[in-house]
Amino acid sequence: MGDTTVAEVLAELAALEDPKVRAVNEKHGDDHGVNLSKLRAVAKRLKTQQDLARQLWATGDTAARLLATLVCRPKAFEQDELDGMLRGARTPKVHDWLVNYVVKQSPHAEALRLAWFADPDPVVASAGWALTTERVAKGPAGLDLAGLLDVIEARMKDAPDRLQWAMNHCLAQIGIDHPEHRTRAVAIGERLEVLKDYPTPPNCTSPYAPSWIAEMVRRQDA
Repeated sequence: MGDTTVAEVLAELAALEDPKVRAVNEKHGDDHGVNLSKLRAVAKRLKTQQDLARQLWATGDTAARLLATLVCRPKAFEQDELDGMLRGARTPKVHDWLVNYVVKQSPHAEALRLAWFADPDPVVASAGWALTTERVAKGPAGLDLAGLLDVIEARMKDAPDRLQWAMNHCLAQIGIDHPEHRTRAVAIGERLEVLKDYPTPPNCTSPYAPSWIAEMVRRQDA
């Protein structure tokens, strides 16, 4: 499939468009109507094609950009290129997949984390916080966890939704993975009450940090 063209892929994605899927996605701010399992099947067939990924991203089409994150070679992007891509990724799913499937696999992840963390654009900053949460979980050496809790305590309550969500995830991750900070993390969550009333289906873990921390620690200790 090395000679697949952008036009062929866009035609295939258009054929997969489902109005019901689009209606559900639009409630979450995502403007595409392609079932993600079907999108992943297309990616699996195409395999890794960096040039095609860049061309798909350049279309600006949400489904094409999601596909681009699955067929690209994350380590092939330059830091400035990823920065520009992130700043142009305005729908939640594209932003999420770009951070999780591409930036986290990039040798530039730490430099971008530092660049984005305090960015004045809350959507960009949320990516910095997502990368910080990854560090909290997998590589906390060198992070000032108490300092992160200070920032969360001061700013999370009034942060815009996407940034608030990312900060809350970081708060929970600190509480889950670092027992020495757990009591304070829970106390911050209880005082701020961010996402306390978030509708959570049965058998799912609430994103409310004190509940989330308690459940994950219970599983670790089980």
